[in-house]
Amino acid sequence: MAEIKVDPVDNHTMVIPETEISAQKPHRTLRVASLDIFRGLTVALMILVDDAGGEWPMIGHAPWHSCNLADFVMPFFLFIVGMAIPLALKRIPSKGKAVKKVVFRTLKLLFWGLLLQGGFSHAPDKLTYGVDMQMIRFCGILQRIAFAYLVVALAEIFLKDAQSNDIAAGYCSVFRLYCWHWLLGACILILYLAMLYGTYVPDWQFAVHDKESADYGRVFTVDCNVRGKLNPPCNAVGYIDREILGINHMYLKPAWRRAKACTVNSHYEGPFINDAPSWCHAPFEPEGILSSISAVLSTIIGVHFGHVLVHLKGHSERLKQWIMMGFALLILGIILHFTNAIPLNKQLYTFSYVCVTSGAAALVFSAIYILVDIWGLKYMFVPLKWIGMNAMLVYVMAAEGIFAGFINGWYYEDPHNTLVYWIEKHIFIGVWNSRRVGILLYVLFAEIIFWAIIAGILHRFGIYWKL
Repeated sequence: MAEIKVDPVDNHTMVIPETEISAQKPHRTLRVASLDIFRGLTVALMILVDDAGGEWPMIGHAPWHSCNLADFVMPFFLFIVGMAIPLALKRIPSKGKAVKKVVFRTLKLLFWGLLLQGGFSHAPDKLTYGVDMQMIRFCGILQRIAFAYLVVALAEIFLKDAQSNDIAAGYCSVFRLYCWHWLLGACILILYLAMLYGTYVPDWQFAVHDKESADYGRVFTVDCNVRGKLNPPCNAVGYIDREILGINHMYLKPAWRRAKACTVNSHYEGPFINDAPSWCHAPFEPEGILSSISAVLSTIIGVHFGHVLVHLKGHSERLKQWIMMGFALLILGIILHFTNAIPLNKQLYTFSYVCVTSGAAALVFSAIYILVDIWGLKYMFVPLKWIGMNAMLVYVMAAEGIFAGFINGWYYEDPHNTLVYWIEKHIFIGVWNSRRVGILLYVLFAEIIFWAIIAGILHRFGIYWKL
């Protein structure tokens, strides 16, 4: 399903090149260096928050309302996918060929998403594989990316009503050219808000299916009978997922388990308090159906930035569009959150969360663009560029722990006597005499920098893993 491609090495970048994130080209193309670097930064950030977040909860996912460092990863990915869509599709002359490529890529993303996050692979700590089909998790990171990519890429193919590559540099010119894209975004937002605040959530029951839990098999009842609530037990996002996906097919360890109402040591994973609410034990799907509908907005915003890159030729014109929109989104999201109109919430993918994270993505990309494409400081970011050019490989091997799981499969006498555990314990934790500092340094050096070097070696030989 995935392809290992050998491409000719090209060390040059263009201001408006093609990128290969979304479709293969019939001829050799140059890549957007700043977009590769942003992608690499996001993958590295994902590894950091996933593997060090347990020891540093301030960078892990927020238990419910609010927004921590980990909560920027998914929107950044969606924003990058959106930016790449106009670059990848603009030279495919046939709509039929473009649709075929989009659908095929969507199916490959869904396949890898189910394989990696559906429960089949138990890497890196559990040396088992296989999944009970009654408990398979249908949703996940790649599945959400696949859905957003499909919707927005098809919109790019069928809603584009102009072929001009050069337009006026006025701030509203790109908005006018792609007004149907924004109309689609408005319809998605209205649908999401209507379902989020208008869906009635009844009382519900569940049994604990996590075999590692002391309450395995116990049945809990959650009292709701409300409409329009955004609290953990009674929101429409969870209700729709329970009704459509089935509660057995949802994520067993949601971030809300670390909330003050649930755990003894809030923000850290640990035992529940004695009088913890029943919903603390429940599963919740952070990449569920309704929240994925809202997540499409992040990709639509990213597409706009891609349109600016394609149509506007000057650095100043592009940066004016990007920075103004980035600050506008950031300010709007902060106002919505702190006025309690719509709180920031990654699990619900609220509109304020879309605005804050998309605005942050816009400003981060703009900063990278200034440093790389204007000031020419690309050598500072070469490791991130390598990761970004082989993002799927690093995601699977490092972020999903497949490589660590393979290494852990070779042990002496006890499954914990492995190279991975030995390096963690003796080189990082032991030297610094601190588990928190040791784990952080292990993730930075033994994972992120290690895989940057591997990606750099593969880049030297022109080898990339693409979907």
